[in-house]
Amino acid sequence: MLAVDESVLLMMFDRLPKAVLIDVDGTMVDSVPDLAYCVDEMMKALSMPVHGEDKVRHWVGNGVERLVRRALLGQLEGEPDDALFERAYPMYLELYEANTCERSTLYPGVREGIDYLKDAGVRVGCVTNKAAQFTIPLLKTLGLFEDFEIVISGDTLPKKKPDPMPLLHGADYFSVPVNEVMMIGDSISDVSAARAAGLKIVCMTYGYNHGVDIRDSNPDAVIDSMVELAGLFPTVA
Repeated sequence: MLAVDESVLLMMFDRLPKAVLIDVDGTMVDSVPDLAYCVDEMMKALSMPVHGEDKVRHWVGNGVERLVRRALLGQLEGEPDDALFERAYPMYLELYEANTCERSTLYPGVREGIDYLKDAGVRVGCVTNKAAQFTIPLLKTLGLFEDFEIVISGDTLPKKKPDPMPLLHGADYFSVPVNEVMMIGDSISDVSAARAAGLKIVCMTYGYNHGVDIRDSNPDAVIDSMVELAGLFPTVA
């Protein structure tokens, strides 16, 4: 059993879920090094000031298009000039296609967490706002793709998180009631989608949530590593 850390919200669930849907960026993968590299290369090509990894880390979490808009503005909220965005966005897509997993890495404990769920008989899927053209190569390169029965990307369906549609689609795919499906994520977008879909949600302390403590969004549990998933559930015989 986990020792309780007052800085981390822990809640024992009464049983394992039948299925789990796991986010990508900020949950399983630290993708900011690649995203930031592409942002700065795009800015250079536009003869605009670069931002650096720390700023980009604050902006990540709502898909590539939103990231490009934020980079062009140099801030989290607002909209850049339409003509500038139309020029910049294709540049970024080309850069990121060539740099999807050159610098990105798995967070410690991800492999162990997924193995724990699968060994316990939990069905596992992936749900992300990242487009499929980037999601699939990233998961394959990092050795995760074969772990998921379903991968729901940001362009798989008409709507993406924080809309509940991707999570409801995952529950329907598994033929599991929503109250027996759990999400693992890192952001308020994940919490909002899970709540709207009727799923329990566990969040990671280290993720991309625009500098806001994820505990403020009141997920069901917050952990420092996916290794700690085993401490949230009754011991599996």
